[in-house]
Amino acid sequence: MILTSLSITAGGPLPPRPGAVPSRPAGRYGRVFSLVQCVAVLFIAASLLAVLMTSLASAQTSPPAQAVGKPVKLVALGDSLSAGYNLPASAAFPPVLEQALRQRGVAVEIVNAGVSGDTTQGGLARLDWSVPDGTDGVILELGANDALRGVDPAIAEKNLDAIISRLKARNIAVLLAGMYAPRNLGEDYARRFDGLYPKLAEKHGLVLYPFFLDGIAGDRSLNQPDLLHPTAEGVRVIVGKILPTVERFLATLPPKG
Repeated sequence: MILTSLSITAGGPLPPRPGAVPSRPAGRYGRVFSLVQCVAVLFIAASLLAVLMTSLASAQTSPPAQAVGKPVKLVALGDSLSAGYNLPASAAFPPVLEQALRQRGVAVEIVNAGVSGDTTQGGLARLDWSVPDGTDGVILELGANDALRGVDPAIAEKNLDAIISRLKARNIAVLLAGMYAPRNLGEDYARRFDGLYPKLAEKHGLVLYPFFLDGIAGDRSLNQPDLLHPTAEGVRVIVGKILPTVERFLATLPPKG
């Protein structure tokens, strides 16, 4: 029995020699190994391509250059329509416009220099301290109270002209927001008052937004009970309407350093 066992053992495969290096699998095992290598290479290449495409997409959707530079400094010089009469401070026209611009990638700061009840004469009187040095541009929204009080359109035009001239002398750009006179003041008054804004814009080469209350005038759902001042939703409508004009105005300003 012992001899038989030894004979069977001697006839079987020999164990590998100590220190011998196993040979690479052959036949179908070798082909499977090569296939695994190819799949791994393709996976790595696809991963690198995905990273590259993501980087390119990010570069194309990056905010404009002004979003990462110094903010443009604007002042909204106006009356209660800018001040945000009977509204929380955050719901007034200047901060809502600032937020809308920032959401579009524009670095901007807008100071609310609106004073309820103010006229063109009042705006002219407080111009120097309402618009500080370092201001890049002014959104000029005045004249509604002049019309409500029946002020001669020639006087309102003279005051606005003086405001614009003084701002230009300080190298401060102006976006002129127009207003329409109440129709109960007569056709002649309305014609003269409505026409003073396009006239001034042409004279001084300004960006003009013809009617500040466009989209909400006469709409009870967007105005407070007095039908003169916008609600918070009305302000958002104003901002949505004027936003393209403000962006066009900002494009005319020299780039910030």
